[in-house]
Amino acid sequence: MSDGVSERGPDGRGTEHLDRLVRRVQAEARVPAVSAALHRADRPLWSCTVGETGTDSPLDAGTQFRIGSITKTFTAVLVLRCRDDGLLDLDDPVGRHLDLPAHGELTVRRLLSHTAGLQREPFGDVWDSLRAPDDDQLVAELDRAERVLPTGRRFHYSNLGVAVLGQLVARLRGGSWAQALTERILTPLGLTDTTVTPRPTAATGFLVDAYSDEAHPEPPTDFGAVGPAAQLWSTATDMARWAAFLADPAALDPAGAVLAPTTLDEMRWPATTTDETLWGAGFGLGLILIPQGERVMHVGHDGAMPGFLAGAYGRRGGDGTPGAMGAAVLGSSGTATELFDLSHRLLAAAVEHDPAEIEPWRPGAPAPAALRGALGRWWGEGSEYVFSWHDGTLRARGVGDPPGRPPAIFTPLPDQPDVFRVVSGREVGELLRLTRDEAGAVVRMHWATYRFTRHQETFDRYDFRAGS
Repeated sequence: MSDGVSERGPDGRGTEHLDRLVRRVQAEARVPAVSAALHRADRPLWSCTVGETGTDSPLDAGTQFRIGSITKTFTAVLVLRCRDDGLLDLDDPVGRHLDLPAHGELTVRRLLSHTAGLQREPFGDVWDSLRAPDDDQLVAELDRAERVLPTGRRFHYSNLGVAVLGQLVARLRGGSWAQALTERILTPLGLTDTTVTPRPTAATGFLVDAYSDEAHPEPPTDFGAVGPAAQLWSTATDMARWAAFLADPAALDPAGAVLAPTTLDEMRWPATTTDETLWGAGFGLGLILIPQGERVMHVGHDGAMPGFLAGAYGRRGGDGTPGAMGAAVLGSSGTATELFDLSHRLLAAAVEHDPAEIEPWRPGAPAPAALRGALGRWWGEGSEYVFSWHDGTLRARGVGDPPGRPPAIFTPLPDQPDVFRVVSGREVGELLRLTRDEAGAVVRMHWATYRFTRHQETFDRYDFRAGS
């Protein structure tokens, strides 16, 4: 029996508010076992377990639970790494790399973002028989699967689509999906408690009766060729670390051995909303995106398999959010949907009660002499902007921008010192061009082709100061 066991770091900071959140959900949602963890760069790992495993093994932070569709985030990272290694393009039809009897024209990007229109599950009553197809059967029966919506019409979740992507990874890497997963993600990130098959000490999954306290074990299932969509088993501590990686990869993988941080940026960009009227959640490339307000985003995935529910999300943005922040909640009930919200509540509570320390400002190196004349206030499109030099980069912000909005950041082109590329923020990807007078002073700029001047002017160059 694990009765609210919590592990705290040696710094002595209280985490009672986090413990209480977990204990309350376990009790009120009637979950046989809950394991939760919080990872952040500036504090020791926190974890909490409540309940019983349903086996002879005690519940602790090392107990494995099935994580269901959180598995999809691993498959998505493997696919993007194939892209970064030059093995595919996201707009390739998947049939360019796999010999498929049908649906080969669907693109890798559409399958990753669940906008391909492919039916949710493989052909047959998988959830009735609990028999998933093997690799050969999955491919052979693709011509019996429907495209239930036109490609690109809207979000439609598809385990089958992710299973096809798992086949793609295996083909391009010359082995199995599980081998690629272990070699390219689990080992480099030290996720030693994440496995394709459960360990003997793993928790049992239950269905809890709606009208009594009976908890009946669900049958174990192997998802076969659909494994890349939902097969994995893991611990809350491993999944909190994984969620932190999805939010802040540079902190956990500074060399980009698993995936470049810029590629994770790409994966986190919303490709579609999951509900056209609420806009409360979106989907990127294999990742669920849930905005929290005040320019805060939680990124990760939920998971559900017979007897298990799970959630793992990293937190980005907002005042008080530390680096590499991720939370995971794993539970051994197939119906306690309150578990899905708990990882978000843990992240928010941790920031509220124990925000990241405010880093003091320190003087830095001066701006390059050639750019001093570009700093200060400029006007473009009738609005005022401030160009400045901070942390070794040229930046720009609108005067009326809210404090949380990130600035535009520029980097010079290697062979053109007066031409810059926007690498993040407003007009990312566009060019900034400086124009100098005969003395070398910057007198005009063009940003994304719009003219910027030291004083407010109309598009036909009417200067209000001169009245002409």
